[in-house]
Amino acid sequence: MAGPKTRLLRCLLAATVAFASALPAGNGFAASQLCYRGINLSGAEYGDRDGALGVNYTYPSEETVRYFAGKGTNVVRLPFRWERLQPVLGQPFDGAELQRLKDAVDLIQKHGMAVVLDPHNFGYYDKVQVTQAPATDLAFGDFWARLAIEFANRKGVLFGLMNEPHDIKAPDWLEAANTAIRSIRTVGARNLILVPGTNWTGAASWEVDRLGGGANGTVMLGVKDPLDFYAFEFHQYLDADSSGTHPVCDGSDAAQKGLSDVTNWLRQNGKRGFLGEFGVPGSEPCLDGLKAVFGIMADNSDVWLGWTYWAAGEWWPPQEPLNVQPRNGKDRPQMKTITTAIGKKTPLAASCTAVKPAG
Repeated sequence: MAGPKTRLLRCLLAATVAFASALPAGNGFAASQLCYRGINLSGAEYGDRDGALGVNYTYPSEETVRYFAGKGTNVVRLPFRWERLQPVLGQPFDGAELQRLKDAVDLIQKHGMAVVLDPHNFGYYDKVQVTQAPATDLAFGDFWARLAIEFANRKGVLFGLMNEPHDIKAPDWLEAANTAIRSIRTVGARNLILVPGTNWTGAASWEVDRLGGGANGTVMLGVKDPLDFYAFEFHQYLDADSSGTHPVCDGSDAAQKGLSDVTNWLRQNGKRGFLGEFGVPGSEPCLDGLKAVFGIMADNSDVWLGWTYWAAGEWWPPQEPLNVQPRNGKDRPQMKTITTAIGKKTPLAASCTAVKPAG
């Protein structure tokens, strides 16, 4: 027998399909400095849907969370796996996995940091692309309605719609993103939403149409948020193919140009950006590129909301070039540059709120 919460969810989801009323605009962003400066803590997205906790995947430990909080970071992007949280599309979440996710959020916030919830699925559910049955737009909206209910209006919780959608045309992804946004707002959640584009949401490729249907820079201007409380999420690595899989920074100049170009795009269109993933090996030329990336955002804090470096986590191997997880009590080479960019940890300004005030 359905309980009151389930019946409410069904009603709200039904309303989502027709929900299109516009509320007064004004995104509330007026920060004079970058609001969010933090880290991706990887691990909960590992393994397949049936993986065992502690064997195939892991959530951040308090030791790791404490370490990065001590370095001054004020936000953690928390990747997790959609299929593990919602084993059957359109159905309730797995209670144990939802509790693990909530416990991780509690732990991070206990140490004074905000959290970006990141379904790290690359635009897929299992091997089915979002917008294709059974992973339809409405299924994606259902997922986000259920997740939003659990974290609605919780201080310091941001909603990242999806990690790096790819192989999906921009208009199709836009429709899925707008469905999720409507679902989030329909259930009453006023949390800040981070909206990626397709094509791995790369900054350097933001104006490139590689799949047909239009470039992110044109199509994603069609994002519709009744609260007008969102930012675009970009990713950008410094190797030649922008993948972050090579231990070199031979694409540093192109990456910086891409970030400068999207900075101009954001300003011209009155939008805000968040750099959800970027990272470099610990060699000196790469660290120079990392400094330049930080500089672009710091110099343009009127349009950049902040950043989360990729990546850290207990299970990252020491030989992984971009990894900044400390080993044997020693900082990785990148941390000096990162902590300099973080600066002094201070309370978030009122304009940096992750939940838009009502009224």
